[in-house]
Amino acid sequence: MKTTRTTYISKLATDLKPSGIRRFFDLAAGMEGVISLGVGEPDFVTPWNIREAAINSLERGITSYTPNAGLLELREEIAFYMNDQFQVDYSPKDEIIVTVGASSAIDLALRTILDPGEEVIVVEPCFVSYVPMVELAGGVAVQVQATKENDFKIQPSQLEEVITSKTKAILLCSPNNPTGTMLNKEELEAIASLAIEHDLLIIADEIYAELSYDEEYTSMAAITGMRERTILISGFSKSFAMTGWRLGFVCSPIEISNAMLKVHQYALMCASTMSQYAAIEALRNGRPEVDEMVKSYRRRRNYIVQSFNEIGLECHEPGGAFYAFPSIQSTGLSSQAFAEQLLMKEGVAVVPGDVFGESGEGHIRCSYASSLDQLQEAVRRIKRFVDTLQETR
Repeated sequence: MKTTRTTYISKLATDLKPSGIRRFFDLAAGMEGVISLGVGEPDFVTPWNIREAAINSLERGITSYTPNAGLLELREEIAFYMNDQFQVDYSPKDEIIVTVGASSAIDLALRTILDPGEEVIVVEPCFVSYVPMVELAGGVAVQVQATKENDFKIQPSQLEEVITSKTKAILLCSPNNPTGTMLNKEELEAIASLAIEHDLLIIADEIYAELSYDEEYTSMAAITGMRERTILISGFSKSFAMTGWRLGFVCSPIEISNAMLKVHQYALMCASTMSQYAAIEALRNGRPEVDEMVKSYRRRRNYIVQSFNEIGLECHEPGGAFYAFPSIQSTGLSSQAFAEQLLMKEGVAVVPGDVFGESGEGHIRCSYASSLDQLQEAVRRIKRFVDTLQETR
């Protein structure tokens, strides 16, 4: 008997929710005069010496595949950089894999470690891809809410409450997207003790590590006892203004790295060759530009946080990344309603906080990776919008 299908789409793909961030980008794209505080990428152009390195590799005709794990020369530079900047030591031959962006590295890690039904604790508010990536890897995402009262820093007791016999890993991002919250050494040590006690892995998304403003950054892998149970995710997009180059990397103990490399071989082959040559130059000679970017972001952070608080939108001071996460609860609007009305009435695009998890409701994410002039105009428009709301209440 002939079988008629109702759909060719899997249930998993059917149930997958579209990105809440993309919807607002698409809305803003069709409007004139919009100031976007929604895009999570630097407003700086990739420095010329980095672009020139890629151009030079093309002119030399280097357009073939690289080894699956990436150019050894690049992995050696990554190993040196991670040791020099963050005091973590990895073998370039066996413990570092170059990936197509940090998101690819997270996906690779999850698909490598998870068996069907195993749980990953995801600290929210969080990057919108975390939960779907856990589910696509066959795992179960257990969401734990960091709260405004604790400046969105997760408490170890909250993590311990949800650990079960199925828990395999904790997924952390510090500095955090969307809140900008950064965990200090003592706070990381408390979470590390929990991971050691319960024999858990930590997937540490450290893509914003270089963008820390008030205190020295500590890598989870540098905490005593954590190198062997940490999968460290990083890349070039945020720190070196290389978002479109799509280049990240993952560092992990050799047993995990060898397993990830097998998955990587079948899924992606290797990262872009010319991007890898650009990254070599970034690591060797790009630090001065990174330092200048950080100085600029710090000035912008100080301005936008002070401005939000003056407007009446309570905002904690983010320790890193380039996001502010002000509360809009005083307006009486939901995050979605606030973001939609602000876009339509004042032409400012922000991201509603609830797309980053339930704990994000009542907040909006605003990227300050825009020029100070644009930030000042955006603040004027937001103030006008908030004042109008107050007048009509």
